[in-house]
Amino acid sequence: MKKTALKLLSAALSLTLLLGAAGCGQRQAADPKGPAKLAYVPLDDRPDNVERAVYLAESLDYKLLLPDSSLYATKLDGQPLNPNGEQSGDRAALYEWVLRQEKEGCDRYILSLDQLLSGGLVGSRALAGENPVTLSDGTTLTETALLENLLSVLSQDENNRVWLLDSVMRLAPTVGYGGFGLNEYAALRNYGAMARPHLAGDDLRVDLITADYRLGTDGQPLAVQSAEPLPEGALSQYLSARERKLNLGAHLLDLLDDETHKNFSVLIGVDDSSLEDSIQKNEIAYLSAHLREGDWLLSGVDDLAFKAISALYLQDCGWEGAKASLRYIGGLEAEPACAYDYQPLNVVVDQHLEFFKLESLSGTRGADLQILVLTAPAEPERTGDYAWALNNALAENRKNKLPTILIDASNDAYGTVIHDALTQQAELSVLLAYAGFLDMAIVTGTALSHGVARYAWLTRSPAPETNDAANTAFVKSLSDGVIKDFAFRNTVRNDLYTYVREDLKGSPDNFYRPEIDSAAVLARLEADMEVSAAPVLANFSGGKLITSLSPWVEENCGTLTISNYRFPWNRVFEIGMDIDREATAPET
Repeated sequence: MKKTALKLLSAALSLTLLLGAAGCGQRQAADPKGPAKLAYVPLDDRPDNVERAVYLAESLDYKLLLPDSSLYATKLDGQPLNPNGEQSGDRAALYEWVLRQEKEGCDRYILSLDQLLSGGLVGSRALAGENPVTLSDGTTLTETALLENLLSVLSQDENNRVWLLDSVMRLAPTVGYGGFGLNEYAALRNYGAMARPHLAGDDLRVDLITADYRLGTDGQPLAVQSAEPLPEGALSQYLSARERKLNLGAHLLDLLDDETHKNFSVLIGVDDSSLEDSIQKNEIAYLSAHLREGDWLLSGVDDLAFKAISALYLQDCGWEGAKASLRYIGGLEAEPACAYDYQPLNVVVDQHLEFFKLESLSGTRGADLQILVLTAPAEPERTGDYAWALNNALAENRKNKLPTILIDASNDAYGTVIHDALTQQAELSVLLAYAGFLDMAIVTGTALSHGVARYAWLTRSPAPETNDAANTAFVKSLSDGVIKDFAFRNTVRNDLYTYVREDLKGSPDNFYRPEIDSAAVLARLEADMEVSAAPVLANFSGGKLITSLSPWVEENCGTLTISNYRFPWNRVFEIGMDIDREATAPET
């Protein structure tokens, strides 16, 4: 691909910044006894993009290298700003950090382009137009030049393996960021969900897609339906942000369309969406049409790092696939799991099976593992029957030594019934993976990423039962997902929402609007979790952990404790916490 003079000059200037800071050290092939170094720029600083990504990487014997958290944090309106004086991440500092890792010899990368180009997922929904980046030496780069330079530098080492993460912008921007409120969210999400003209063939071009943003299927302008008048320019800002996002995505795929970038893989996630023929549909069709072999566009965004870490490990270990028994319990797999999915649940699952090279089997005969997917109940009066069927399947798999991935895609339809049944009757620590806490578009990718990676680790890693560090990281990741879903989401979180609104007279969506006693909220969280998490912790601490499949080996899971609870975004919706595992001596 021809390089412009600007690109060559900017790349040369950028390389002068490769100074000093500790990087990835020796490459994986040169250091077979130590963990392979993996440089990671997260989507943002929420726990599933940081702590659990670290756990997953360490469970696969990677050492995940992260920039300082202040460089990729997101701050909602009214909250203390980042050191760069912005609500979003520091694009210049992150770009320079990646270049330093390359200088120090790193050859494994997972890089969120939403963070590098927009300062995070929320920023990518808000930025419009051109937003130049000024580096520490005073050099100013356009966003496209920064992207071109980054790819140019990382493509020069054929040993590099780079996963680039991107997203299709969701139907509306973020409430509580840049002055954007609930009224704007509702009005613009409904506007985004309206059908646009269907483009195909030669008409499927970026300029025609963006030109149709304001038009319905009849070619007439669409009207925004809003309970209150939108602020002046709100619609234009929203559409301009979409246009910028699509143009950057299209430019990325154009840059990679040659042999010099064969060491890059692209993974695009579809953010909160709709089954309707929405504003996203032409965007999705365009991006899908320009993917190369080995690139993917899948439902879900907050699970992108999980999928990339697992995919990178599968590449490194020579994964050739496995046979998975797929079973749905609940009866509604042919429908979207929630209103924010743009595909039925079984389609989302099938696409992820293909991504991970899993051959789907209807029964367990000949299966290497089983994937159990709990859907919303087709017959709500039979929730007890579905709970029994799920527990029975888990017990049979344990008896038959069939490793299991469990996906709760029921979208809270069972309340605490399923969680209570699993805690009381199942042994949670023997699962390969579990997901249920995240939005429904994300649970499939989260569970399969962790589960397939664990299965591959148990079958490919030499003496996996002796690698206590990897097994500890796996237990932390598994228990993190279960505890947040079983103990926090359905009980503690609801209590905190009420406590902040009624007792503290604040907003559970932002502790700074108005500013409240955040220490009091934290104390309430700690007290509630001490009670709610206790049964789950006891389940893990009394359970077994699969540490080898051939031969089948189970060891004591060890004792788990939780500390350092926190609200990373100063809101109730998600929490961070530290999990410690004290391994018990093996039985004799």
